[in-house]
Amino acid sequence: MLAEIITIGDEILIGQIIDTNSAWIAKEFNLLGIEIHQITSVSDDATHIKDAVRKALNAHDLVLITGGLGPTNDDITKQTLCELFNTRLVFDAIAFENLQSIFTKRGFTILESNNAQAMLPELCTPLYNTCGTAPGMWFDIENKIVISMPGVPYEMKAMMELEVLPRLKDSFQFPVIRHCTLQTSGAGESFIAEKIKAIEDQLPTHLKLAYLPSLGIVRLRLTGRGTDADALDQEISTYKNLIRNELGNIVYAEGDDTLAENVCRLLIAKKKTLALAESCTGGYVSSLIVQVPGCSECFMGSTVTYSYGAKEKELGVKHQTLATYGAVSEECVTEMLQGVIAKYDTDCAIAISGIAGPEGGTPEKPVGTIYIGILVNGIQKIKRFQFENNRIRNMERAAMAALHMLRIGLEK
Repeated sequence: MLAEIITIGDEILIGQIIDTNSAWIAKEFNLLGIEIHQITSVSDDATHIKDAVRKALNAHDLVLITGGLGPTNDDITKQTLCELFNTRLVFDAIAFENLQSIFTKRGFTILESNNAQAMLPELCTPLYNTCGTAPGMWFDIENKIVISMPGVPYEMKAMMELEVLPRLKDSFQFPVIRHCTLQTSGAGESFIAEKIKAIEDQLPTHLKLAYLPSLGIVRLRLTGRGTDADALDQEISTYKNLIRNELGNIVYAEGDDTLAENVCRLLIAKKKTLALAESCTGGYVSSLIVQVPGCSECFMGSTVTYSYGAKEKELGVKHQTLATYGAVSEECVTEMLQGVIAKYDTDCAIAISGIAGPEGGTPEKPVGTIYIGILVNGIQKIKRFQFENNRIRNMERAAMAALHMLRIGLEK
């Protein structure tokens, strides 16, 4: 079954809100075995909505619409679908009872504009809203399904879970779709692709491998489609293991774990503690660590030492080291590591110092020059990186590089 999602609302098109509904719906449909072929956003305009629905019905079996079902003048989806499907609005007693119940609980009086929400297209099957006042609609149109739901995310999700997904499961037989995601760090997309090319070439046509790169991380997603869930699971497991074996410690996790989560899990498992000394990243690595539940078992603290004086005062970096080599140097990072280990009395440490940009570089140390050091059980490693001239990306890439280096150190 091919599906299209249509989101309605000027607020999406002008960037006032982000369309999170489509991402959530797509994930739920994928688990069910429905393939999202297209996602379209349209304005609060009847002609635009009709054109989008007509085109969607020409190409897809299922069209799911969100938005435009409220009580105000710009909520025109219901009336527009009536015109498109040549039907009329009729009173729905259950929808009206729901309205009365909600307004009574809230201590409000039902307005005329709210009463209109109990009027639904005669041709549709109502989808009742347990979290709000706007019902949804299910249309069967010449063996195709059109579903219209509110745009408010929590209302839409409740309607999907209670009404839409159960109806779809009862009405159709869907294929099995399976996903397996491997998380990698420390290698680029092209390197990984070359490394596993022979395995990728062996994949049967019903298995696909997708590369999903981000700063410092590449996710590899194996997707399989079929009718036998057990056989599909076995196939994906076989190819997943082949990829893991070929990539070795480039792979840090299976599933959706972040690199920070993986590092914290390693530290806890090995009963190690961690401290950080950050300069150009300004505490960004620490913020990633503290987002991990349970990090207090392994994370002792961090110090952001941005200036020369802070490095000397807080971490004991020697004035002569800074005068001779500068803050962006292997020598400085070495002393930052020693200082932060002593300050927090930990087993492990990360230290980072660099030129995030966009200004401040020199011919010898251009913008994007960042030194990262790790210390694990007395074993130290320091590496110079040359990133780009984008300040935020340099901070993010440095954070991922630091966590990757620590991960490798902990796995030895």
